[in-house]
Amino acid sequence: MQKMRFSRWFVIVLCSTLQTTFSILRAQELPRSYIAKKAASAIVIDGKAEEAAWKMADWTLSFIDIEGKKQPKYNTRMKMTWDDENLYFYVAMEEPHVWGTLKERDTVIFYNNDFEVFIDPNGDTHNYMEFEMNALNTVWDLWLTKPYRNGPKVIDGWDISGLKSAVHINGTLNNANDIDEGWQVEIAMPWKALLEASTKNEIPKNEFWRINFSRVNWDYDLTDGRYSRKKNAAGKFEREYNWVWSPQGVINMHEPEHWGYVYFAEIASETFKIPEDDLIKRHLYLLARKLWSNKQPVISEELKKQIISKVEIGGKLVMPKLEQHTFGWTITAQSPFTNSLLLISDDGKYRTIE
Repeated sequence: MQKMRFSRWFVIVLCSTLQTTFSILRAQELPRSYIAKKAASAIVIDGKAEEAAWKMADWTLSFIDIEGKKQPKYNTRMKMTWDDENLYFYVAMEEPHVWGTLKERDTVIFYNNDFEVFIDPNGDTHNYMEFEMNALNTVWDLWLTKPYRNGPKVIDGWDISGLKSAVHINGTLNNANDIDEGWQVEIAMPWKALLEASTKNEIPKNEFWRINFSRVNWDYDLTDGRYSRKKNAAGKFEREYNWVWSPQGVINMHEPEHWGYVYFAEIASETFKIPEDDLIKRHLYLLARKLWSNKQPVISEELKKQIISKVEIGGKLVMPKLEQHTFGWTITAQSPFTNSLLLISDDGKYRTIE
């Protein structure tokens, strides 16, 4: 009788734990995806995107607040295409007051309203690129060896060699006496520069990269007709708005595991589905973030149980494992789809072992 009561209690607790885990997974909205079709004709970078190749490219969904909870007050959407030389971006942004003050390359561009691109070719959250530009076509490009949470080296002197960019304004720049419609940005990034971050060192034809886009927008002050970031009564800058293509779930663009999927199709009719192993990888990063947020010097038994709990992904059970060693920890899981070993180390790097 005692044994029977214990077994029933154990089953109830187990079911409750699994149900909670499944609910957490369902609550995580999957990253957005986009099929970038190969351009069939030449593109001139002028900020207007009038070429046939752009007419063939699809618009993304409109950007959303970075946490995925609110609709921005101004619409933003974009297109992507590519050829054997460049990866192209075109973004259209509604904005009643187009302004910019920063003119020196590699300054902190997001102190103006800006558009930003984040690219992780390998999808391992390490060695990724960030690009920002404002309405003056001033750019900032940099390389990060890891996300900020993992203690990166930020290479600010790295440039996207051969970069071309242009801005087209539907209105007048830095003129407070009228209402503008918005501004458009067109960018060509040479594959030769982007592939410096890729282990394959080849154009990802019929493959995907992890990419996201952000638009930083500020409320403004006017002083003698000049725009600047708005300050509150205490003299401090008010918070910026962060509008993104694929929601991050947190106010932090530097969690690359949340970025979207861009698939580079050679044939326009191709389709794309996020691979099952990437769904497992997404769960492993959820577990890793729990460990990074743990402020205790020792991982508690309760947290260990959370990490190694079985979870259903894509209709199959996955059993994560946690290994602690002298210099940190690793979380692993054997994929029931490919039989590969998926691994995340304490520095955040993701690996697949065939």
